[in-house]
Amino acid sequence: MKQYKIGVMLESFRLPFAESLRVAKEIGADALQIGLFALDMNAEQRREALDMIKSHGLCVSAVCGDLGGHGFTVAADNAAKIETSKRIMEMALAFETNVVTTHIGVIPADKSGCYGVLTEACTALGQIGEECGARFAIETGPESPEVLGAFLDQLPTKGIGVNYDPANLVMVTGVDPIKGVHTLGDKIVHTHAKDGIMLKQTDPAVIYGYFADGGIEDMRMEDYFKELPLGKGNVDVPAWIAALSAIDYSGYVTIEREVGANPVGDISMAVSYLREIMQK
Repeated sequence: MKQYKIGVMLESFRLPFAESLRVAKEIGADALQIGLFALDMNAEQRREALDMIKSHGLCVSAVCGDLGGHGFTVAADNAAKIETSKRIMEMALAFETNVVTTHIGVIPADKSGCYGVLTEACTALGQIGEECGARFAIETGPESPEVLGAFLDQLPTKGIGVNYDPANLVMVTGVDPIKGVHTLGDKIVHTHAKDGIMLKQTDPAVIYGYFADGGIEDMRMEDYFKELPLGKGNVDVPAWIAALSAIDYSGYVTIEREVGANPVGDISMAVSYLREIMQK
């Protein structure tokens, strides 16, 4: 099995920055995916933060550049969001990574509605990435890998890739996350190690609309899906790692743990589990 460097989403620890670095080093992680904490820092402050990361033997796998709301589906909001995304890309490069992950909103399978708006926004984002040598990576979940792949194929830029989250596909979309790796292939530039189960099928647009709007009356997310520690859900983690190896993926495998009472324990277990799989 291919040996991948293992990252952890910084915010998943739910600890102060310096403490997160110490714990990440202790549990054997190689890298961190960071959020937007440094977006408003000056160059010197960013260098100091990066030096702290490096002093623990870590690097940055990617920046989570998600701006929330409905992604890039609302045309009137996109000029400001694209400008902010450009700043996020500059921040990513300052932290010596060339990947920014984000949710763009739900891509319509029939190319109706906001499809043209998303195409225009992602073309602009991709061109920013091409100009500076980086990639914006759309996170899987709201649509099938086939729909996402077709959307990327019609863009006139190679500056957009995929942040592959197998658990989102299991929990929300209800498609095979192993097949999806082969469908998207070399479009995958970053991936999340996350697990979970679907409890009740519904339209993914409803789920992502819930998050975008900050909640929907009488809708309980726990009735629809449940995120679980890595290896405890319906993601076949060994098969997923094998699929990444088969497509010659060369990026990071970054653990994301958004819930749970013991995130450090869950993440530590996930690091050990991934190491065990990759040694076989």
